[in-house]
Amino acid sequence: MAKSREEIFEEVRETLVEALAVEPEEVSENATLTGDLGAESIDFLDIVFRLEKCFDLKIPRGELFPDDLLNNPDYVSSGRFTDAGLTKLKQVMPHADFTGFEQDPDVNKMSDLFTVKTLVNYIESKLAA
Repeated sequence: MAKSREEIFEEVRETLVEALAVEPEEVSENATLTGDLGAESIDFLDIVFRLEKCFDLKIPRGELFPDDLLNNPDYVSSGRFTDAGLTKLKQVMPHADFTGFEQDPDVNKMSDLFTVKTLVNYIESKLAA
């Protein structure tokens, strides 16, 4: 039987509580992994590993957290995503909400795209595939 969105959220919450040593009530759908939950770059590898194990799926490198866009001059110029970069980012991260980011596509704000909701959306789409 397929997991409900709420079940996925609860398992993602539990994963983040364990990986980041945060309290369950800190893990809301809108919480950002770095800003609100204190994740660092090394934590992203641990989170991916734990999500793979928890949901019994394979998350290809760079699929959940794209890492190859920032060094491409077609996608980033003067510390901001270009129109092509924003288009590419949306293409590789269909699970993220770009509403606020589109207004100010500063590369330093890219981490704001990685929310608990982003993870839940990603896992939900992977399980449905």
